[in-house]
Amino acid sequence: MRVYVGFDDTDTSTSDRGTGKLARWFEKELPAGYRAVGVVRQQLLVDDAIPYTSHNSSACVILESDNGLSVDGLIASAVVHLERHAVIGSDPGLCVVRAADPALSALISFGLRCTNEVVSQREAIDAARGSHLSGHGGTSDGIIGAAAAVGLTASGQSGRFIEFGRLRDLGPSMLVSELERSGIRILSVDREAQPPSPDDIVETTGWVRPRLWDGKPLLLVLPSGRKHWEVFAKKRSKQE
Repeated sequence: MRVYVGFDDTDTSTSDRGTGKLARWFEKELPAGYRAVGVVRQQLLVDDAIPYTSHNSSACVILESDNGLSVDGLIASAVVHLERHAVIGSDPGLCVVRAADPALSALISFGLRCTNEVVSQREAIDAARGSHLSGHGGTSDGIIGAAAAVGLTASGQSGRFIEFGRLRDLGPSMLVSELERSGIRILSVDREAQPPSPDDIVETTGWVRPRLWDGKPLLLVLPSGRKHWEVFAKKRSKQE
């Protein structure tokens, strides 16, 4: 059974950590029977009408569990984790939804809207109806991003992984075959569409953040020389 756990608005402009870090830390506090597949960062609309902290991003933890396992314990653990690590002055939100939940269809549509529209808490609550959505301090505006993170991640076509397997331990130079063995697909975005070979080298500079595409990690690369490639997306934020 797959479960999506969305977090948002857990930081302030002066805090030393962001929502991405809080989401990644949750793997260490999972109840028995759950295992983390990865953590996906979702970018929402940046607009002056939205009171975001820095980039208006939220995060979703993708979990797998034994069939029939209740999500009540998972929700309780997520609430404790959120209340322990969210920064004072933030407006934290939490959304927990099973992949088989009928609410996912509405949440996917809601998440897509959050990438190009200003939406309200009421709309988030309506989209998540029947599943778990809760605020844990401040204005509770974080429920909007938490719900959007779940919907966008469940769509399988949005966001980028900030945690996946040994993602943060990968070296500055990796063979294409090594990356693919780790579960990361490689795709060239060069205009000639020349596919990378298994023995080609990808210069990662130690920072690999694959896109979520077709429900799986996909790393976009550009040619940088004969049998050498570089990652398409470069490091920008230090709060992941």
